[in-house]
Amino acid sequence: MAWTCPLPLRDHPRVVMGHGGGGAMSAELVEHIFAPAFGGPALAGLGDSAVLELGGARLAFSTDSFVVRPLFFPGGSIGDLAVNGTVNDLAMSGARAVYLSCGFILEEGVETAVVNRVAQALGEAARAAGVEVATGDTKVVEAGHGDGIFINTSGIGLVPNGVDLRPQRVVPGDVVVVSGEIGVHGVAIMSVREGLEFGVEIESDCAALGGLVEAMLSVTDDLHVLRDPTRGGLAASLNEIAAASGTGVVVNERAVPVPPAVANACAVLGLDPMYVANEGKLVAFVPREHAEAVLAAMRAHPLGTRAAVIGEAVEAHPGMVVARTGLGGTRVVDMPLGEQLPRIC
Repeated sequence: MAWTCPLPLRDHPRVVMGHGGGGAMSAELVEHIFAPAFGGPALAGLGDSAVLELGGARLAFSTDSFVVRPLFFPGGSIGDLAVNGTVNDLAMSGARAVYLSCGFILEEGVETAVVNRVAQALGEAARAAGVEVATGDTKVVEAGHGDGIFINTSGIGLVPNGVDLRPQRVVPGDVVVVSGEIGVHGVAIMSVREGLEFGVEIESDCAALGGLVEAMLSVTDDLHVLRDPTRGGLAASLNEIAAASGTGVVVNERAVPVPPAVANACAVLGLDPMYVANEGKLVAFVPREHAEAVLAAMRAHPLGTRAAVIGEAVEAHPGMVVARTGLGGTRVVDMPLGEQLPRIC
């Protein structure tokens, strides 16, 4: 099959780690290889999940693979991620997750006690999220080819009537709300992976967001778009929404909630919290007339107590995200090329 572009992706004739980082290189891989190969209207939206009409019901369908290293980290494990990541992708379509599939790819030599521990964590996370693991698969690869355990989960959920969450609905004047403190998951992974200490243990924010989304939709079903800012962080999600909607986005940098421990760690490591992954946060674009009530509903939910308004969609600089800095200036918040912290989910 011919590529849609005659040149290699960013002059890389081979896949590199950046292609899996959720940024511009990932987007190019999808745009130039996967989308032309697969085609079809259901794929065209390229959202976290596809919303499909089937037998008179509106279903959200999503799949995700998890290759985090290490398998266990403060606040969670690859088992928790495998459930919460897929449940959250469905929730970003407004869906209530119902069933999951689960595929384990095991490396020869991994201890069965470790497999059991991951499976128990996955089961507990599924029960906490109110979903059932309905089917699955197991494969084993030779030693040296699997890094212990990889997991794939797919999920289906029901989308309520009247809910239409997609970036094309964003209009100038929409208020941008984030559900809590950002950057926690990525820094938690880095701290244990590299043996770094920042004076306080940083725990992942890994959580299922279905209940928070239901609380928001109970206020109004006229939310415009939701995203969970995982790979590429808040910056990647805002850029994707700006590009798809054709609007500009202005963020008040001081309003973005960053916990002190994450801010200190990022300062030491030379990272920008806006680009660090989250696993239990969402960003919402809400019509201005509903913003106050939606924010109150978020703050009343355990996963949204630190929710904050951080900016707005604007007519100026369409497709671009700009941050107002604490010094009164502005800076462009670009789409990340790859990923500051690989293998975080």
